[in-house]
Amino acid sequence: MLSKWVTAFAPAVWGTTYYVTTEHLPPDRPLLAGLLRALPAGLLLVAVTRRLPSGEWWWRSLVLGTLNIGVFLPLLFLAAYRLPGGVAATVGAVQPLLVAGLAVVLLGQRVTARVALAGLAGVAGVALLVLRADARLDAVGVAAALGGAVSMAAGVVLGKRWAAPAPLPAVTGWQLVAGGVVLLPVALLVEGLPPALTAENVGGFAYLGLVGGAPAYALWFRGVRELAATQVTFLGLLSPVVATAVGWLALGQGFTAWQAVGAAVVLGALVVAQRRVAPRERTAVGR
Repeated sequence: MLSKWVTAFAPAVWGTTYYVTTEHLPPDRPLLAGLLRALPAGLLLVAVTRRLPSGEWWWRSLVLGTLNIGVFLPLLFLAAYRLPGGVAATVGAVQPLLVAGLAVVLLGQRVTARVALAGLAGVAGVALLVLRADARLDAVGVAAALGGAVSMAAGVVLGKRWAAPAPLPAVTGWQLVAGGVVLLPVALLVEGLPPALTAENVGGFAYLGLVGGAPAYALWFRGVRELAATQVTFLGLLSPVVATAVGWLALGQGFTAWQAVGAAVVLGALVVAQRRVAPRERTAVGR
């Protein structure tokens, strides 16, 4: 039980990213924010642990870092630019269902009715929480949001399949560095060099790296290692709940009765998905 709620710290912190980005960072630099959340934190962890990948973990770290960070973040921000936030979050909420499907192929884990219904409820709850009636659709934006969900889902399932031979801080550092290196040329090409930064900007970037970077990703990857893949991915539904709560409390944004219902549905789906995994639901890898 403790592992689940410790892991939940990561998506809860990531739910504050929108507030920090809009209120404390320079405008129109989302890729820079993602880069500075990943690369410095990863380099710090590698320096502290003094451990580099060996053998097949060079390419495995590159694959996992690319899926979890290097591809996921650009697609996430592209979706945010092309779609209203509610649409992007609703499309992204299909991630638990994607993880469940990939777990069948890669982990030998069957999809139960409980997980499927909880996944559908999660999508519906996020839609009630963040979707607006006047939301518009954009094909590129929807494809980016779906691609980001697929990328992160694949990262979760492969991270579960590949048992790392090193301590968690080292493995986290490898993935953050790999993802940051992949993201670096994208950020420079799309956004260019950053403007002069204020003390407030530096503080915001420090928060993303020191709170939303190394410790959050370490706890997330710890959850991937110790919990069932579907249990971990459902915890990601906390992000839109926290983002909505922060917008209400810190920015004075409205909070309707339907949003309250949506939040309750999301939390209910999350709790149902965290039920103890029956032996028949465990992965073939874990047997």
